[in-house]
Amino acid sequence: MAIRAYVFDAYGTLFDVHAAVRRHAAAIGPESQRLSDIWRTKQLEYTWVRSLMGRYRDFWSLTEEALDHAIAAAAPGAAPLRAQLLDAYRELDAYPEVRGVLTRLKDGASLAILSNGSPDMLDAAVASAGIGDLLDAVISVDDIGVFKTAPAVYDLVGERLGVGPEEVSFQSSNRWDIAGAVAYGFRAAWINRSGQPDEYPDLAPALVLPSLEGLAG
Repeated sequence: MAIRAYVFDAYGTLFDVHAAVRRHAAAIGPESQRLSDIWRTKQLEYTWVRSLMGRYRDFWSLTEEALDHAIAAAAPGAAPLRAQLLDAYRELDAYPEVRGVLTRLKDGASLAILSNGSPDMLDAAVASAGIGDLLDAVISVDDIGVFKTAPAVYDLVGERLGVGPEEVSFQSSNRWDIAGAVAYGFRAAWINRSGQPDEYPDLAPALVLPSLEGLAG
């Protein structure tokens, strides 16, 4: 069946999650990349733990908590930069191909974001990247109070865009998110930007690409 909607994860797929720390790397010092890696790892871990407990907190709150842990674990001297790092996270850099790919895909299909991000975070990131004019919907899990990979999250796509799972191409840089999307019934493209080894062999993506470029070639 023809693809009627291209749906994108936000963080790591459209927006570079390491850009915030990179902007302040000189001030943080040699542990900047480790800090960034821990921040991202804990941010995701907290979503899974909260979903399993049934104790939802919005993604921005978890992002703050993850940063506090990352600073304590990797670079305590960076504590005075906390507010600046959080401000930078609200305006992450989009990957360079994003606008061009979305522009090409826009012809004949709906475009949307489906993200763990809270609405205000997503609004700021979309505005900073200058892609709001290309999107038909920006969908946050905040609407239902549970994070990916809960099937109810992927339900939001059909509810907002009026399409069936088989009509959706879902793109994420997170292999666990791709597994969730495949289990749900989406056609999924894993944007494997850093060349990670595969996981979840029983839930394979339709495509594996190094960037979004292959979607609109």
